[in-house]
Amino acid sequence: MEYIKLGNTGLDVSPLCLGAMGFGSPTNWIHNWILEEEESRPVIKKALDLGINFFDTANIYSLGRSEEVLGEALRDFGKREELVVATKLYMPMKKAPNSGGLSRKEIFFQVEESLKRLGMDYIDLYIIHRWDYQTPIEETMEALHDLVKAGKVRYLGASAMYTWQFAKAQFIAEKHGWTKFVSMQNHLNLLYREEEREMIPFCEDQKIAITPYSPLASGRLTRDWTGDTKRSLTDQTSKMKYDQTMDQDRVIVERVAQVAEELDVKRAQVALAWLMQKEVVTVPIIGATKESHLLDALPAIDVTLTPEQVAFLEEPYLPHQVVGAR
Repeated sequence: MEYIKLGNTGLDVSPLCLGAMGFGSPTNWIHNWILEEEESRPVIKKALDLGINFFDTANIYSLGRSEEVLGEALRDFGKREELVVATKLYMPMKKAPNSGGLSRKEIFFQVEESLKRLGMDYIDLYIIHRWDYQTPIEETMEALHDLVKAGKVRYLGASAMYTWQFAKAQFIAEKHGWTKFVSMQNHLNLLYREEEREMIPFCEDQKIAITPYSPLASGRLTRDWTGDTKRSLTDQTSKMKYDQTMDQDRVIVERVAQVAEELDVKRAQVALAWLMQKEVVTVPIIGATKESHLLDALPAIDVTLTPEQVAFLEEPYLPHQVVGAR
């Protein structure tokens, strides 16, 4: 495994990140396709054995259970000093006052909760999951900076927002001498490319790492259009993202299959290779609920698409309604 730097930092990360939304509990959250701990651990161990050192979760995933499962597996199978662990906050964890959002109170409370669940002394990359319209960004950025200075967090990242919001946050941090975001975890794949309009050029100009989530469009880019999985049949979030554009997306999925056949590789490798050929994309975050998912994805690191193949894959795309930022 050859490691790369996370944007404009000295942090070494694997070229693929394992997302942990699929680990935790199928009974205490919105997704019933999630793996329990016993099924999750072999996947996490396989990722470590393959050289993956970058892991992403969030406090909201399985209402904290994902952090617990990931943390215990990494403690058992990995070396903490070699690992890069990211988690996120923003979503309400319960229906109660001061739950959710990015107030100073909530940030300080949630970081301690995540640290306890992970069983770790610090978080490598602490990510705000969404933009908080109810809290002044100055309050949020100062609180996050204080976490870095207190040693609770090493780096800061953001996710799923409009470019003007991200730019404003960076400006406020720079104005006050506070810690800036080093990464943007945004929605980007062959079926959803709205981030190419403003966010990607901004991050490229500012040397901010892009770590796309849903790089395989919740599996739609990896199988025949008529193929079904437990997740595709039950994941309402995925349906919300992609079902409205099925007619135009079908053509792209078929072209991914055609390029994969030409190169004699898996479709997942073509979809990931398309992302990786963008210089500003640092590390796609892949979800894996089977060891085979990792084995299918990892060879994408060595797949090279020709300019003609990239153009062939991109040509059918039509503008989509913005998903993620709100």
